[in-house]
Amino acid sequence: MTLLDVRDLRVSYPQARGLRRQGGHEAVKGVSLRVEEGEFVAVVGESGSGKTTTANAVIGLHPADSGQILLNGTDIAGWSQRRLREIRGTSIGLVPQDPANSLNPVKKVGVQIAETLLIHKHGDKSARRRRVLELLERVGLDDPARRAGQYPHELSGGMRQRVLIAAAIALRPSLLIADEPTSALDVTVQRRILDLIDDLRQEYGTAVLLVTHDLGVAAARSDRLVVMRDGVVEESGGTREVLAAPAAAYTRRLLEDAPALSTRSFKQPPAGEPAIVVRDLVKEFGGFRAVDGIGFEVTRGSTHALVGESGSGKTTTARMVTRFAEPTSGVVEIPGITEFRRGVQLVYQNPYGSLDPRQTVAEIVEEPLRNFRLGDRAARRTKVKELLERVALPETLLARRPRELSGGQRQRVAIARALAVEPQVVVLDEAVSALDVTVQAQILELLERLQRDLGLTYLFISHDLAVVRQISHTVSVMNKGRIVESGTTQQIFDSPRHEYTRELLAAVPEAVR
Repeated sequence: MTLLDVRDLRVSYPQARGLRRQGGHEAVKGVSLRVEEGEFVAVVGESGSGKTTTANAVIGLHPADSGQILLNGTDIAGWSQRRLREIRGTSIGLVPQDPANSLNPVKKVGVQIAETLLIHKHGDKSARRRRVLELLERVGLDDPARRAGQYPHELSGGMRQRVLIAAAIALRPSLLIADEPTSALDVTVQRRILDLIDDLRQEYGTAVLLVTHDLGVAAARSDRLVVMRDGVVEESGGTREVLAAPAAAYTRRLLEDAPALSTRSFKQPPAGEPAIVVRDLVKEFGGFRAVDGIGFEVTRGSTHALVGESGSGKTTTARMVTRFAEPTSGVVEIPGITEFRRGVQLVYQNPYGSLDPRQTVAEIVEEPLRNFRLGDRAARRTKVKELLERVALPETLLARRPRELSGGQRQRVAIARALAVEPQVVVLDEAVSALDVTVQAQILELLERLQRDLGLTYLFISHDLAVVRQISHTVSVMNKGRIVESGTTQQIFDSPRHEYTRELLAAVPEAVR
């Protein structure tokens, strides 16, 4: 039986100019989709495809311009906010993307879960308290009474996401809308959250509408796929059928670009001298060992990946390699480097945060050349244009500022800036984790081409093993500040020796073929 039936949905956003609103941007252009009782439907697509706007319209967080939203046969598209509040939580639950911003920082988590019960007049205070503890236990949080009395900042990202799920299922809704519920989580935590949603679906018969840009997750978990692009449905159907024989060219491109679905052969490490040597590296913070005696070597012209969950010590290691942090003890050597700050460059995870919003693209890329006094003004301008061409950006972007660029364009600018002083080693700290799958694929391809053309050595920091498989020659797996396993990428993936490595690999979504 059909639980949710969206028909020809259109949603637009007014565009503000000064104090007047003029025209509007149509984000959803005639979308139709359905969810059967107990079914798991995934809506996939890049940023700007309209998938989140569609989900928000279903739950009434954004008004529809036209179309129907049939919930159990009743059209709720034109309902007032008062009427919609009656079905939020009872018929439809929402798990938002960012638990850090979705939870009230000054309220204890137990109080926030109880709010749904209070709004719908579910039991007295003691009954609500019992239900909150039941829910926290059900979503897998230890010591529910203690967790209920904690504030969001006292919980990890995975714990906060479980709190949001507890609030969403408090009244056992028939439909759970999950908007990128695991995009900010490590791969092992991601798997546990998705397993939890699956368990709840089996237990309560809850249907799930998952909004995601991660085709690997959608492929592994969903019964049906809805592929969106530019506000329209490009393709929909059974997950197995769409994966086996995608009808739309856009779907085929998404499948080709998704690292989790990649069938590329492993990269074989080149022979040669080391470009990075790390021995017995230790970093302590007030008695806490964030990095505990690690060592590895990276062959010149190759890519070595450091993988592990948040808190494993990857980024701290990267900062010591780039000398943005001093080790407590141990050695980092970059053989052949005469001027360290020129020879070793760092590309951060968030290009928007690492680019000066007041500078133009031309000024950002030229800045290292000015700092090292390389060339006169004319020579620097010529070099900037060459760098933009090398990272496949048009000259027309030179006068723009970071806010005027897409995420992929900003990351290309960050890479161009890093290449300006012709480094030998580039450290990439989660450099593609914030990007859509197609943009991610473009940046990975760019990095591979630059490595071939310029002989660059990469230290690639990531929690995403699917990406690591695609780009790296060798891998070190970190856990709690230590390296538990190292080897070629093929050895790590085909014959993992350590239980932690096997757990990481088991969490990588696989295609359902």
